[in-house]
Amino acid sequence: MDMTAHAPFVDVPFLERDLDIVEQANGTIMMRSKVELGPVARHLPSKLRQHAIERPEHPWLKQRSAATGGWRTLDYREAGRQVEAAAQWLLSQDIDGRNIMVLSGNSLEHAVIELAAMQARLPYVPVTPAYSLLSTDHAKLRSMVELIRPAAVFVQSARQFEAALRAIGTDNAKLVYVDDPVAALGATAWSEIIATPVTAAVQASIEAITHDTVAKYLFTSGSTGVPKAVPVTQRMICASMAMHAQTVGYDHAAPESVLLEWLPWSHVAGGTAIFNSILHDGGTMYIDDGRPIPGEFDKTLENLREISPTRFSSVPAGYAMLADALEHDEALGQIFFRRMRRLTSSGAKLPDSLYARLQDQAVRHLGRRIPFVASYGSTETCAATTVVHWPTERAGLVGLPQPGVELKLVPLDHERYEVRTRAASIMPGYLNQPEMTREAFDEDGYYRMGDAVTFVDRDKPAEGLAFAGRVAEEFKLQSGIFVRVGTLRVEVVSCTAPLLRDVVVTGADLPYVGLLAWHNPEACQDRFGLRDPAEFAHHAPFRDALREALQQHNRRHTGGSMRVRRLILLREPPSSDAGEITDKGYVNQRAVLARRADAVAALYAEPPAADIVVIEA
Repeated sequence: MDMTAHAPFVDVPFLERDLDIVEQANGTIMMRSKVELGPVARHLPSKLRQHAIERPEHPWLKQRSAATGGWRTLDYREAGRQVEAAAQWLLSQDIDGRNIMVLSGNSLEHAVIELAAMQARLPYVPVTPAYSLLSTDHAKLRSMVELIRPAAVFVQSARQFEAALRAIGTDNAKLVYVDDPVAALGATAWSEIIATPVTAAVQASIEAITHDTVAKYLFTSGSTGVPKAVPVTQRMICASMAMHAQTVGYDHAAPESVLLEWLPWSHVAGGTAIFNSILHDGGTMYIDDGRPIPGEFDKTLENLREISPTRFSSVPAGYAMLADALEHDEALGQIFFRRMRRLTSSGAKLPDSLYARLQDQAVRHLGRRIPFVASYGSTETCAATTVVHWPTERAGLVGLPQPGVELKLVPLDHERYEVRTRAASIMPGYLNQPEMTREAFDEDGYYRMGDAVTFVDRDKPAEGLAFAGRVAEEFKLQSGIFVRVGTLRVEVVSCTAPLLRDVVVTGADLPYVGLLAWHNPEACQDRFGLRDPAEFAHHAPFRDALREALQQHNRRHTGGSMRVRRLILLREPPSSDAGEITDKGYVNQRAVLARRADAVAALYAEPPAADIVVIEA
């Protein structure tokens, strides 16, 4: 008997599933929750002010000190004081209506300047640090600055960001730094800003905030086109926060919220859903200095040896590395699961095999399975569209519409639907890009998500929707057959588990489907004793194991859209510098195919080279 499959889930007070569904004559399905959206706050800064009064000494944020290695702490009272002082400084700069751009990553000071900008009614604009630190020409950063035209630019380290600051030109912006001053830049020190005496102007500014006030601009990831600036209003933020708060009811017996989070605040998942949820709860967030990529995830594991979070989120690549570590480290598992209530996966579907490995560890250490509260949204929807708000036996679901969200499911074929949505959490339109805004919405005002979903059980819609890939990533083979990249990719990673860490699907306008693949070094070392990456491409037992797994996959999937003919192993990991892997940790299929065109060509060359794994002729 599989003890994991029969173990109960941790008891979590989830939102009830109660749907209103109407199917139109053309096959379009309209879906919403019958549960009404609960109270919506007036603005985000009000939550910090509330906790500064109600629980002043409770830690809000913690971050490793680069100097000592210990945790720096910012409690709610001190955070409130610093936000008021920084808001006063911003109001005194005579920059009314302009924007505050943040180039550096997550930090205590970054959080303060965000809420200070909101209190001063100056939109906050976080930018992925890679545009400053990894670029040599800073072209994307300059285009963002040209669009936003910031009145002030914040960086954690002036010296680290000096090249970027000089590249964008800062004659018309105030510069603010925390560490490592550069005299020639003429920047203002953070210590000076948070010492600013507060006047009645701050309270007056706060009272002037409305739901229509633009809180921030977020740039889209650019995975499906050029980055666009999304205006995020206080209404969007607070409606989204209310939706997420209704997903799980308050439980007096549950431990207080404690998170260890790495997801960047320049993206909607980390900077809106997660950042706002911990502020709503009055909980504590440890800022993780690790990332779910080889060489960086060790930092996350070290942090998890000290911290027992109540919930945890990552992308599939991060969960794969976590599963590897948990299976080899008993003490880590005991600490990780001690207070765990739920897990969240984002970025892509979690393979079923990986889901099972994680649940095995949960049952081993806790005696219960952990619910995966997968959510689905986008920058344009403020991370609020659908959520899995019940314990489920499978991975890959996107759930059901949250309270206040209307779904419009437009049929693509006999089982898949294109997702469109309407809610108070959705953007009014892209900044200064009216044509893109028109294309983003349909004739009824529903935002086009660009994704496909299927029903888990068409006769039982409350079982939820499952992700069926990005419509823009799908392609045709020479035969005219459509290949569903998202579905195939997850199936391949799952059937070869744990030997492959990730794959990219090839075959657009070509005769058959192929794969560019990255091996899982930990699993391969355990099974085959391999250490040197150069060994993998020609190691017969490893190649045979991959071939056998993919042959079994092909026997289960007889259609040409799912059958894999060849595979090539890539030695170089996906490059964040080249945009192959985002700072959220998932692989950008389009960027990999463009950068590795030579590998794609080799995959289809005749006769195949010795390093090509031929699955079938």
